[in-house]
Amino acid sequence: MTADRPLPDRRAGERLIGEALADDGRGFGELRAGHLGVRIATTEAEIDAVQALRWRVFYEEMKAEPSAAAAALARDVDAFDAVADHMLVVDHAIGPGPEGVVGTYRLIQQDAAEAIGRFYSDDEYDIAPLVGFHGSVLELGRSCVDASYRSRAVMQLLWRGIAAYVFRHQIDLMFGCASLPSREPDDWAAELTYLYYNHLAPPALRPRALPERYVEMRRMELEDIDQRRTRANLPPLIKGYLRLGCFIGDGAVIDHQFNTTDVAIVVKTDLITDKYYRHYERQLRDALD
Repeated sequence: MTADRPLPDRRAGERLIGEALADDGRGFGELRAGHLGVRIATTEAEIDAVQALRWRVFYEEMKAEPSAAAAALARDVDAFDAVADHMLVVDHAIGPGPEGVVGTYRLIQQDAAEAIGRFYSDDEYDIAPLVGFHGSVLELGRSCVDASYRSRAVMQLLWRGIAAYVFRHQIDLMFGCASLPSREPDDWAAELTYLYYNHLAPPALRPRALPERYVEMRRMELEDIDQRRTRANLPPLIKGYLRLGCFIGDGAVIDHQFNTTDVAIVVKTDLITDKYYRHYERQLRDALD
């Protein structure tokens, strides 16, 4: 972000959303890129399709360990699903509803977390600095895309959807857990060390892994790392967060159920809105013409 470029006018963004797209309550209408669209789920059938997609990716593909109830349903389901907003990428060439769901992100606002009594990240991190942030916060999680649709274009569409949601709900800070695919942190020693030394959150915004789950991220000497190669080796989702200028929490966490090593991600939303605003604004204005 350059010093002489003004921050996006979020209220103007909201007016454009209201003028150009149907308001479906907590959603923002639908943004399209060819035959793909991104929007918020509006029916139980669409949420079921999200849970089925998560099952295929997390359990069948990534070999997470399901509970007996989840295995019986062949769905990735938890208590947060009932209160969250579920962002969908839909392939209209297949169908405009649940049959076309090929990507998802789970979005949990403060009011939804209060209904449950906690955020999902509370199981891994002390997020008190984030919950106490002076502004509205949003937890991101359960991101996945069908194997046939994993492309830069689909990820960009998801981020545009998040930008629209941020405009719609005046979100100031986003956070969540991002995963490295292994339960052995030394498999990602260079990457964890790189993230700690280059992207550690400032103290006022720094979640810390719970003491009983804390895994040291500083696993190598920084001078022993090829930083350019290490950054390139990070999973695409974490690289996407870094492109937005994200911060990283202190300490990794092993998620034994999902076979991952997790890190905490913190993003101030002026970074995402500044990055996507102009493209997003042009699309909305085109819809009005």
